[in-house]
Amino acid sequence: MEQYEAEGLSAAQLAAMRRSLHSGRGALTRRSLLRAGGLGALAVGSMAALGGCGIPPAKREGQGPAATDFSAKEKQVVFSNWTEYMDVSEDEKGYPTLEAFTKRTGVKVKYTADINDNVEFFGKVKPQLAAGQDTGRDLICVTDWLAGRIIRLGWAQPLDPANLPHAYANLSAQFRTPDWDPGRSHSYPWTGISTVIAYNSKATGGRKVDSVTQLLNDPALKGRVGFLSEMRDTIGMTLLDLGKDPAKFTDADFDAATGRLQKAVDKKQIRRFTGNDYTADLDKGDLAACLAWAGDVIQLQADNPDIKYVIPSAGYITSTDNLLVPAQARHKTNAEKLIDYYYEPDVAAQLAAYINYVCPVDGVRDALAKIDPALAANTLILPDKAMAAKSHAFRSLTSDEETAYEEKFAKLIGA
Repeated sequence: MEQYEAEGLSAAQLAAMRRSLHSGRGALTRRSLLRAGGLGALAVGSMAALGGCGIPPAKREGQGPAATDFSAKEKQVVFSNWTEYMDVSEDEKGYPTLEAFTKRTGVKVKYTADINDNVEFFGKVKPQLAAGQDTGRDLICVTDWLAGRIIRLGWAQPLDPANLPHAYANLSAQFRTPDWDPGRSHSYPWTGISTVIAYNSKATGGRKVDSVTQLLNDPALKGRVGFLSEMRDTIGMTLLDLGKDPAKFTDADFDAATGRLQKAVDKKQIRRFTGNDYTADLDKGDLAACLAWAGDVIQLQADNPDIKYVIPSAGYITSTDNLLVPAQARHKTNAEKLIDYYYEPDVAAQLAAYINYVCPVDGVRDALAKIDPALAANTLILPDKAMAAKSHAFRSLTSDEETAYEEKFAKLIGA
């Protein structure tokens, strides 16, 4: 099978990854629909379309001369992020934290929410990165598996700790040592993404749903159970329920997890594997219980008191979306200053209050409580020690593993 990118992505992988827009960034909750109506294509700056077809791949090392940093001369930074991932003003005409950064530093942020899918975005920037060219972006936000790939390929610039005092001091312990970027030398997390069990208590008749075992076997839930089309979340949660560590599992463990899920598919216990669209079904009760992303749960609970969540006793899967400075970016120092800015507790609190995902910044609780005490007390946004201790990351995969596992998962979910 023809491989994609320097490390190889099979057709099955591409199909699986495109299904996964990964998390509730674009989930159709009431909050996101309200914002979408007025915000539309709002951007502090615009991005030109990127070309680059037919550019030959570059070597993994020796990408050419180091990028020239124009930060001092050009007071700007170009930032590509996911949709629904930045605080927006009440009139939906601006981004308050970005505007405050510009006012303080004089650095203008050209912000574009042009990331809708990891693989799709990688396809936009890969030709330039492979050729050792500037992508036109100084800062990007991608999910951990793709961040690891970009770093391995030599396509992310190492960060200068001298420009990151707040980030270095305030990064939460649970995010400090990912196996794909030891010591966070090339990246800092924008948010954490927790995978939990959610259920509609009205649809379950008031019964609590608290384990993957119950999702897979409880007759009362038959045909009303949802799992995620993101392989790492669904397999990771199933591995945990089997007593296996997602950071250390074997091929046999992976096969045991898929086999267990296949039995639930065969007996029609599982209604379907979903991306972001599980939110509407859970809200209506068509799905009684499912795996869910924590940010979605918080937003759903704001309008529907029947939506509940549980952290299984076996633990839960956590992942991150991460800030990287691409190779050959023109404004590295300005990008580092922007990263560091979002690790100031007051700024981090303002962002967390709006997007409702796990905040990776220590010391943010008091600042968030001033904005909304309920959010500051919500362990889906600020995990306490007990919750953090139950978090597990899905380990990095080799190219061969990624190909094999995605193909098996695609077969499982009928892709």
